[in-house]
Amino acid sequence: MRALISVYDKTGLVPFARGLADLGFELVASGGTAEALEEEGLVVTSVEDVTGFPEMLHGRVKTLHPRIHAAILARRDLAEDRGSLKKHEIEPFDLVCVNLYPFARVAGNPSAGEYEIVEMIDVGGPAMLRGAAKNHASVTVVCRLEDYDPVLMELREDGATSIETRKRLAATAFATSAAYEAAIAGWFLQDEPFPETISLAFDKAHELSYGENPHQQAAYYAERGRRTHILARVEQLGGKPLSFNNLNDLSAARLLAREFDDPVCVIVKHANPCGVAEAATIEEAYAGAHAADPVSAYGGVVVLNREVSAALGDALAEHFVEVLFAPGYDEQALETLARKASMRILENTERRALTVEPDYRRVLGGLLVQERDWEVAGREEMTVVCGEVSDALWEDLLFAWRVVKHVTSNAIVITRGRQTIGIGAGQMSRVDAVRIALEKARKLGHELEGAVLASDAFFPFTDGPQLALDAGVAVLVQPGGSKRDAEVIEAVSVADAAMVFTHRRHFRH
Repeated sequence: MRALISVYDKTGLVPFARGLADLGFELVASGGTAEALEEEGLVVTSVEDVTGFPEMLHGRVKTLHPRIHAAILARRDLAEDRGSLKKHEIEPFDLVCVNLYPFARVAGNPSAGEYEIVEMIDVGGPAMLRGAAKNHASVTVVCRLEDYDPVLMELREDGATSIETRKRLAATAFATSAAYEAAIAGWFLQDEPFPETISLAFDKAHELSYGENPHQQAAYYAERGRRTHILARVEQLGGKPLSFNNLNDLSAARLLAREFDDPVCVIVKHANPCGVAEAATIEEAYAGAHAADPVSAYGGVVVLNREVSAALGDALAEHFVEVLFAPGYDEQALETLARKASMRILENTERRALTVEPDYRRVLGGLLVQERDWEVAGREEMTVVCGEVSDALWEDLLFAWRVVKHVTSNAIVITRGRQTIGIGAGQMSRVDAVRIALEKARKLGHELEGAVLASDAFFPFTDGPQLALDAGVAVLVQPGGSKRDAEVIEAVSVADAAMVFTHRRHFRH
């Protein structure tokens, strides 16, 4: 039996190779791999001895040779292939172990230059992987450390790997090669927002307890090459395993929280914010966000952008929280929260900002791709079309406008004192969204007089604004652009209120 080994990452290599040698495999290895094995006392045949050719071009060419690839690809059940091997005195390989240059890791390093990145494009490795996977009827292909021990165990117990095992390993090899090529293509096309072909590669990061519903299985996959993602540098400190809905809500909450620099708390249910507050301290921010809609906050995802103090830990422990996400925890707070067995406590140690990325939406048989709705209009880009807006109201207006961007359309957000007091989300009619937001605020005893209302898109009629004006809302902020803008402006003026146009809408479906 014969094994070809050529690996960049040599973790676990020696025990695996020694196990193969003990089973009677002849070990054939390329340059650095051969040296590593010989240093550990293993007998190795170098690739150069097999091909009769030295490595060339600083290692760019070493395994690209007929004596290597014929030994991998020869079909053992085909007399013609066996005859070719015999004629050219080539011994076939029964096992091929290859892992690839770390292209994605190097390309993701901001300090890496183009030459260094290009040199991480492996050519021979993928060729060997694909050849061995294609010929899985006769060849066992191994490309992951996790497969070393299971393969050795099967060889020891059965003397060979089963066809089922070889098919599974072949699938892994092709998936590895495809993901590798996708990362390379993505690097070359990084400045092209909508290339002719999109090649995406995702690696399983977490098994999830279930999907949207308990009868659906689910997992979380992180996009290869992304330096930041929803669970990058996030450690779970307590609670049950994360579910599909937990991560979906966490993503929505994190994207909203990134809009703010001051202490902020975002509480999300079913991918929509139900309570958001910005304040001088994180304790005040949580109190405001929870008080915004305590009924909806029950069982929500809570995201904070400051460390959880002992006092805040006590406050959080009084309520049912599905997921708690913060950049740190006071020791006493963590001790208190750990008593809540069902609370999933996540600590975020990632200090880099979330990166701008495309927004992918899976649809039947395809993929919708757009730029993520990342930017939001500032005060200088907005126009006061009627009335006057004080500095204090401007703070509330800008707060409301950042929040409404993250609410499902049709979306209405009413705020007061940088706290949401009424949210109408996901309505087919904008006037219904206004009505729901107002009813929420009234039901919870929030003061509507002097509040700010934000609409993610223009008001097509005066009915929605009139409901808000009658309730005492002082300022409305919306994109503008309706054929009836003049009528809406007139209604606001008559009510002695103010309205601001942002000239940009924020649909979220």
